Amino acid sequence: MSASSNSVEPDYAALEKALVDTDPFPHIVVPHFIGKEDLARLFHAMPEISGGGSFPPSALRLSPPVASLVEQMQGQKLKQIIAKKLNLDLEDAPSMLTLRGWTREKDGRIHTDSLTKRVTILLYLNPAGEKWEKQDGCLRLLRSPHDIENYSQEIMPVDGTLVIFPNSAVAWHGHRQFVGQRYTIQLNYMTKDFRARTELYRHKISAFAKRFSKSHSN
Repeated sequence: MSASSNSVEPDYAALEKALVDTDPFPHIVVPHFIGKEDLARLFHAMPEISGGGSFPPSALRLSPPVASLVEQMQGQKLKQIIAKKLNLDLEDAPSMLTLRGWTREKDGRIHTDSLTKRVTILLYLNPAGEKWEKQDGCLRLLRSPHDIENYSQEIMPVDGTLVIFPNSAVAWHGHRQFVGQRYTIQLNYMTKDFRARTELYRHKISAFAKRFSKSHSN
């Protein structure tokens, strides 16, 4: 339970106890990384995101609970636990965090993440329900880049589930087509090369552009 109505405290102990699965590539899944009481508040406090694409936090008007969660996600405690579990040195790794609120027809196609991203962390903040039981929009960890049905694990994007995996040439993932509201916080620990610096710079420019566009549409 959080210390106040505005703070959110993830279940770091559950993450520390979670196993690293290697099928089809190394990954960690932590159900209910966000506790039930915090989830109830977050479900009603997420920012309105009616369009597709990823939004940096600075481009959105965040409620206090969501801002608290974003702060926790960007904190050193999470990074240190992930580094230890994956046996990676992430101490100086830059981070990039975005929020998504709407999934489009073109989203979810089979892919691996950019080579500038060393680790991908996904936190799903949608209420459980019948629409996810149809399997559309559920994350699949895939054995190949050719068949969305050839998966080792399918993860419903609900109830504060946390998914972590180091990026690699075989870390294929995606989901069956889904159009609609689908809240995800994505955090990446980045490399420090020129391409990563360029992507982080684009991230900052995108935040400014989206913030400017939103302020002039109100």
